[in-house]
Amino acid sequence: MDNKIALHLENVTMQFGGVVSVNNLTLDVPEHKIIALIGPNGAGKTTAFNCITGVYQPTNGLIEFMGKPMVRSYPRSRDAKNYKGENAGKYAGESVLSPTPDEITKLGIARTFQNIRLWKSMTVFENVLIAKHMRAKQNVFSAIFRGNLQEEKRMREETMALLCEQGLDAYKDEPATSLPYGLQRRLEIARALATDPTLLLLDEPAAGMNPQETLELADFVQEIRERYGLTIFLIEHHMDLVMNISDYIYVIDFGSEIAQGVPEEVQSDQRVIEAYLGVTE
Repeated sequence: MDNKIALHLENVTMQFGGVVSVNNLTLDVPEHKIIALIGPNGAGKTTAFNCITGVYQPTNGLIEFMGKPMVRSYPRSRDAKNYKGENAGKYAGESVLSPTPDEITKLGIARTFQNIRLWKSMTVFENVLIAKHMRAKQNVFSAIFRGNLQEEKRMREETMALLCEQGLDAYKDEPATSLPYGLQRRLEIARALATDPTLLLLDEPAAGMNPQETLELADFVQEIRERYGLTIFLIEHHMDLVMNISDYIYVIDFGSEIAQGVPEEVQSDQRVIEAYLGVTE
């Protein structure tokens, strides 16, 4: 993989009490590629996404976005005494970086969730419009003196255009949670796109979908990658989907990497087969 690196994780460890959920994870997500992170349930995949997006501050490690340090941490005080991971002192001489989720979104990273998190009391249109406000060019003075009318008009027009692009315009006035499951997934992705990301993290986007919806999702993910010039990093359990759309795959089990490579290499790796199917003692 010789593209410019959009996202770089180095020695990322997330420990909860005495449990190491992500263990010394190092990986690269090149620009404009679709990279998958796979592994059995409980392997630490969503925890890794939460460290990237500011939901958790990792116990240790470095995360860079577009070549610049974004998250950096090391075990301190009681965490240092109980730390079970590797490279405990590697980042100790450097400043801790722990941006909030909204700050990370403004940098250009958006995500969806394993369990759909739409605003239930809002319409399809409102769910996307709210996300548009992340890039709003307005302040308290423009609001007081009604100077933000043009900005609001622009955001509403862009929201409608995005819904049309995603085939959701016919549902714009419907409550978000009244949509069929597959369309709710598409709406959640549309809401993420409304923040104008360069990197999109998809956490099990095919969860709960039937085979036909999963096929349509594969085309949809590739389409938005091309249309919006995105880099996509995804977690997924549907192996047919992963193998069909991924440029490169990382596999973790019990928080640690056990394999990486192009789809053909990963699907024939004995360690991956054992992690998913189990082994006989």
